[in-house]
Amino acid sequence: QVQLVESGGGLVQAGGSLRLSCAASGSILSINDMGWYRQAPGKQRELVAAITSGGSPNYADSVMGRFTISRDNAKNTVYLQMNSLKPEDTAVYYCNADIMDWSKTYYNYWGQGTQVTVSS
Repeated sequence: QVQLVESGGGLVQAGGSLRLSCAASGSILSINDMGWYRQAPGKQRELVAAITSGGSPNYADSVMGRFTISRDNAKNTVYLQMNSLKPEDTAVYYCNADIMDWSKTYYNYWGQGTQVTVSS
């Protein structure tokens, strides 16, 4: 059974920083793409940043230059460093990953979400 567990959310003032972590655990053979999504109240879930197994990132335009995604393949962990936070970054942030288990099939998994609140 595979799980994604996020940590690092919280309340921060505008201009501040937070670092999110997401660790995958369980019967994992391989992890392909990993990413972070967010969902603000009344809005659809949107991609914030993603990173390939080889370390190539891509970002939403709204966070380009402020957020950095990285991963530690040895720890099955993905990180999101968020700098220069704005009130509009307030949302529940979800980790997502494509993970191969012992069935040698890739499945898509979601974390439980972590709240990020940026005060003005």
